[in-house]
Amino acid sequence: MAETAFAPSFADKLRLARDASRVLAAVTSDRKNAALRAIAAALMQNESRILPANQLDLANGRDNGLSDALIDRLRLDEKRLVALASAVLEIVDLTDPVGVTVRGSVRPNGLAISQVRVPFGVVGVIYEARPNVTVDIAALALKSGNAVVLRGGSAAQNTNRILVEVIQSALFETTLPIEAVQTIDEFGREGAKQLMRARGYVDVLVPRGSASLINSVVAESTVPVIETGAGVVHLYLDESANLATAVEIVHNAKVQRPSVCNALETLLVHAASAERLLPPVLARLHEAGVTIHADARARSLFADAVPATEEDWASEYMSLDIAVKVVDDLDAALDHIRQYSTHHTESIITNDLGRAERFLAEVDSAVVMVNASTRFTDGGEFGFGAEVGISTQKLHARGPMGLAELTTTKWIVRGSGQVRG
Repeated sequence: MAETAFAPSFADKLRLARDASRVLAAVTSDRKNAALRAIAAALMQNESRILPANQLDLANGRDNGLSDALIDRLRLDEKRLVALASAVLEIVDLTDPVGVTVRGSVRPNGLAISQVRVPFGVVGVIYEARPNVTVDIAALALKSGNAVVLRGGSAAQNTNRILVEVIQSALFETTLPIEAVQTIDEFGREGAKQLMRARGYVDVLVPRGSASLINSVVAESTVPVIETGAGVVHLYLDESANLATAVEIVHNAKVQRPSVCNALETLLVHAASAERLLPPVLARLHEAGVTIHADARARSLFADAVPATEEDWASEYMSLDIAVKVVDDLDAALDHIRQYSTHHTESIITNDLGRAERFLAEVDSAVVMVNASTRFTDGGEFGFGAEVGISTQKLHARGPMGLAELTTTKWIVRGSGQVRG
């Protein structure tokens, strides 16, 4: 890779990102896809650099008392690295959203008007202990024609530094500007604060991480923010729920990877089915090492539970803990979800079509499911290749964010001399 003549200041990096975004906006899909293939190859070719850097971050994290959930998110191994490279290649196969016509018409006066997708320009991302985000967002930003400025946090600084170097080397080899993907980790927390105030340089900011991080970015940023939210995720076992289905889905939703935002945190059970469903469902969780925080009615059916507190209903555990409550009916379940949900993902297990449709219609979350594990709320599982994050807001992006969510639109008007009377 060509050496830069100077160590860029923060403002220099933002200016270079802006310049790179203008180049990327005009780059063909073929060239962007060639760069993505080079990135995927470079990730695998540089395993011997990436994994030792990650081991150093993991060791530092343990020494600094990082939680088990964050340690899990921080960890890269050979399998996860292969998955990252595969996700990049999946993005190659996706349709480039840039230039796609959203709608259009020819007016009675002959003006041809069309709304087309265009890149945002420069996307800033602030995140914690998640080196996979470095790769996922860099790849999605590149395919959608955006430059990206990354603040990945001190916990993953060694891994992220190597990942950005690897990505930049692939960009250089494919003659795209290396400044299209940059990290500002060297500027520390002050860099994050500056990024939040970089209006005019950064077009949109995406925070990913804890509720405190997200809330801080939303409160302090002058740059428009796409809010990704914490996941106090609910699953409701209806009176008609099949036992075997309930056992498997609840176990998968809680245990398969408890440290992520789409993992189940609160289980609600219809009182009429509690005696039938709760003992086997909770026994399976207990065998997997899950601590069950239950209300009095649930504890009466499962002795190994501990009493739930008010805080449990609002907790995003991100660990092998679950809150369990017996409710009188679907109305009570919906009321509980309205009070405590973070509007991320909720699911119902039922064989009653009417209740399923009512749950889908009345639950106000980014993703609402019937008879499926909440772990499917994921850009890769939705066919996006990867994801920018899971938006819990109600603006243009909601739920898993892929390529289209990294674009805005502009109006194209073609005339032949028309003037307005």
